[in-house]
Amino acid sequence: MSNSTYWLEIARKLQALAQAGLTYSRNDYDIDRYEQMRALAIEIVSKHTEIEKSVIKNSFVLEKGYPTPKVDVRGVIFRAGKLLMVKEKIDGNWSIPGGWADVGLSPFEIAKKEVVEESGLIVIPIRLLAVLDKLKHNHPPDIYHAYKLFILCYEKGGTLKSGIETLDTGFFAENEIPQLSLERNTPEEITLMFEYYKNPERAVFCD
Repeated sequence: MSNSTYWLEIARKLQALAQAGLTYSRNDYDIDRYEQMRALAIEIVSKHTEIEKSVIKNSFVLEKGYPTPKVDVRGVIFRAGKLLMVKEKIDGNWSIPGGWADVGLSPFEIAKKEVVEESGLIVIPIRLLAVLDKLKHNHPPDIYHAYKLFILCYEKGGTLKSGIETLDTGFFAENEIPQLSLERNTPEEITLMFEYYKNPERAVFCD
């Protein structure tokens, strides 16, 4: 674990404690202490990332209620042994289509929505392949703790096209994978998806 990763983990824990305290505390002195704890978390994240302090503060302040990991949902679609990927506008690199879970939608509904928005394809979600803790799978340091859900989908229709958040789309063989958007998926995760293609009966992976 790198020094920055270590301190970001400390900051996430401080933020979680502060958020829980601010949610349940009624004593003004305790609230002030938890606000100070949150300020320390913001300072640590600012020190070990390039994210502006105001952005970090806004992200932390907007989090309400008991702190839980965020949920990222990815729609996994294969065509003739090739994996659907989209080119992200945010960094110019490639990922399996998906994004943050939306309130009011199930994981399958989110997978379907994200795929059509980012690639133009209409799909039917089939089954959950994997639930991964982002902190354990070589992603770059992040202020959020997130779980990643990979959902296998069946291609039903539509036409490949870019979306609001994507520049390009395409299907890639395992030996053709372009430069990855590591915030969203890692080489190990791509390899895992191809393992599911080769072994469709493989059990759901959770880590």
